[in-house]
Amino acid sequence: MAGTDSGTTGADGGQDRPIVIVGASLGGAKAAEALREAGYRGGIVLIGEEHERPYERPPLSKGYLLGKTPREKIYVHPPQWYAEHEVTLRLGTAVDSIDPAGHTVTLTDDGRVAYAKLLLTTGSMPRRLPVPGADQDGVLYLRRVEDSDRIKAALRPGARIAVVGAGWIGLEVAAAAREAGAEVTVLEALELPLLRVLGREVAQVFADLHREHGVDLRFGVKVAELTGDGGTVNGVRLADGTTVAADAVVVGIGIAPAAGLAEAAGLEVDNGVKTDRHLRTSDPDVYAAGDVANAYHPLFERHIRVEHWANAVNQPQTAARAMLGQPDAVYDRVPYFFTDQYDLGAEYVGYVEPDGYDRVVFRGDVKANEFIAFWLSGGRVLAGMNVNVWDVTDPIRELIISKRVVDAGRLANPNVPLGEV
Repeated sequence: MAGTDSGTTGADGGQDRPIVIVGASLGGAKAAEALREAGYRGGIVLIGEEHERPYERPPLSKGYLLGKTPREKIYVHPPQWYAEHEVTLRLGTAVDSIDPAGHTVTLTDDGRVAYAKLLLTTGSMPRRLPVPGADQDGVLYLRRVEDSDRIKAALRPGARIAVVGAGWIGLEVAAAAREAGAEVTVLEALELPLLRVLGREVAQVFADLHREHGVDLRFGVKVAELTGDGGTVNGVRLADGTTVAADAVVVGIGIAPAAGLAEAAGLEVDNGVKTDRHLRTSDPDVYAAGDVANAYHPLFERHIRVEHWANAVNQPQTAARAMLGQPDAVYDRVPYFFTDQYDLGAEYVGYVEPDGYDRVVFRGDVKANEFIAFWLSGGRVLAGMNVNVWDVTDPIRELIISKRVVDAGRLANPNVPLGEV
């Protein structure tokens, strides 16, 4: 589109500026859906850099990577949904800048789109490995569907896969690689996987899980260089001089919020785009949701940024209602995420910072990987993770919301219903 799109005509016939959503992601697609479900009849423009229509990212390190989930299943909506719901889908188009005063976004092709309200669902970007040799072929990151395709192609029987970073992405890729028959080495700077997320007690469960499945776990190591031959990676050299041979290196050292557009536009940015409880930014006509949003959470009485699927699904509903002027649109859901690794499935509900708890209480059989772990502070449940135990997220969530002091003995007793702890 060249020139200026000054507005679109809504179904009611009025010439109004549309609601523009920057980021044709899961969050962006869910926002468009929520706007229509709320009865909004004006224009919606959904803009995304990728050429793929909006899709979900969890399958990229789970079912899709394993070859168990077909490509068509990862998309948020069927291709005809956008036209049927009068959503203008602009793919393969990047937003270059936002002009809050003029209520416009400028595209990289010099086109402009005017907006009445703007929602940022720009997500996040993988952190790059800052070492020599990291720009070679065979050094892989996971964020987009084509990244998952490249990793999948590398997961062959007997292939040597080095995974840098033992976070959720690194461990899920390691599990997929082992299931594909590859030899896997995981390199992690800390003493255990997921240490900052889960703490030592539960992190050990995941270390044991991967060792049992033949993963070579190396903790407390630092990557110094990625070695190569003719521009293709062939190994990882560690700071102690050790070299790990590799046919491919998958880097999973975290993500950073894609907040550059917001910052350049003068919006308040601090570990993402800061919003209030309505997901409204420092500009009253600009909102943010998903990975990029550092939102004030009424339950925790602080700003938190959550990098998980549930936020991308649920926050856009609040943002949509808030953009339509509904004062009760407040995002107060308890954070949730899930993981699948080998025969272990887990769900996590709650929010706890590293060292923000004083004890972990287990209910069930930890050695058999059938248990619930609870993180407590001052006798109050901050978070819970159910591992191969199902249909318990609602009572765990209620324990967190209640903020009541619980009896640790009853909490640990599987014969006591969680609602009676």
